[in-house]
Amino acid sequence: MTVLYGGAFFVAGALLIAVMYFYVRQSLDNSPGVNALETAQTFLSQRGLQAHPILEDLIIGLNKQAEQQRRDTLRAVLVWSLVCLAVVGVVAFAFGWVVAGRFLQPLQEITATARRVVDRNLHERISLSGPSDEIKELADTFDAMLERLDRAFESRYRFVANASHELRTPLAINRTVIEVALEDPELVEPTRRLAETLLGVNKRHERLIDGLLVLASSDQRIDRLVQVELAESATQSIVNASQQAAQAGIHITSTINPARVAGDPALLQRLIDNLVDNAVRYNVPVGGWVHVGVTADAREARVRVENAGPVVSPADVERMFEPFRRLTNDDQQAGTAVFSGAGLGLSIVRAVAEAHGGNVVATPGPRGGMTVEVVFPRAPQ
Repeated sequence: MTVLYGGAFFVAGALLIAVMYFYVRQSLDNSPGVNALETAQTFLSQRGLQAHPILEDLIIGLNKQAEQQRRDTLRAVLVWSLVCLAVVGVVAFAFGWVVAGRFLQPLQEITATARRVVDRNLHERISLSGPSDEIKELADTFDAMLERLDRAFESRYRFVANASHELRTPLAINRTVIEVALEDPELVEPTRRLAETLLGVNKRHERLIDGLLVLASSDQRIDRLVQVELAESATQSIVNASQQAAQAGIHITSTINPARVAGDPALLQRLIDNLVDNAVRYNVPVGGWVHVGVTADAREARVRVENAGPVVSPADVERMFEPFRRLTNDDQQAGTAVFSGAGLGLSIVRAVAEAHGGNVVATPGPRGGMTVEVVFPRAPQ
């Protein structure tokens, strides 16, 4: 706005100077002094006195003096007009900067609030004060929209939390009953196998409900930000997955360096747990491996998990981040089918990463398997 305002002022000033210059030039050409010299020169010429040296020199001198004064006057008018235009133009730019700043300040507040809302701070409001003009009407409309979005997200989160709580209770009771039944030494073998199958189904349902709750929680704003050491979280994830990896014959290696970020410790731990768990779950049945890496530089922290596994086409990579999306049956049979999942692992990874201002990049390996890298902004010291 300042450039447009200043540019418009300079264009208008240049046009004004041009009009004024041509007007002064025309006025000087038609001035009485010039007309008097021309009249005197015509009068002397008619009477044959022009050939007289003294009169001729006098007329020529007066003409030169008048022409010089005319040029000096036009030059002075042009120079001083340009100088005044430059000085007043600088003042106009400064004035335009102040006016544009005051005019755009409410819009800057709206923009800043919108950027914070992108980070899921839906509880914020602009609450713009001032006269009831178009900008305040825009801010009030934006606040009303935020209010509705906030209520919608809170309602969804409460529904998922309440539903998860209501479903966890009967599943916990079922698990306890089945575990108590399995402790009975007189339980016949067919019934024992049935109880173990039911226990596995029950655990899968518990993981599904827990994953849904985490997925809903990660979509909400993160009110509690603390310093989280990703190296410790990655080490804990490796320890958690070591037993399943040993059962499947998968070797886990790691390259872990200190990397501190600001976030929710539980959600970040769940993110790395899901990455390692998926890498173990979908692996090759013989000679499987998983590598976990944590690195950091001055600006970003990275968690990188690689594994061997079935071949994944690039077209399927993005779909695997959608809820309840898993590998095909053939791919699951080619991998470690000992463990079954609910199809929420990578969905939770992406949701948690985005809630912390990070992003996820998945790349299929040329011989199978996949590399998933999560990039977080570094926490301030």
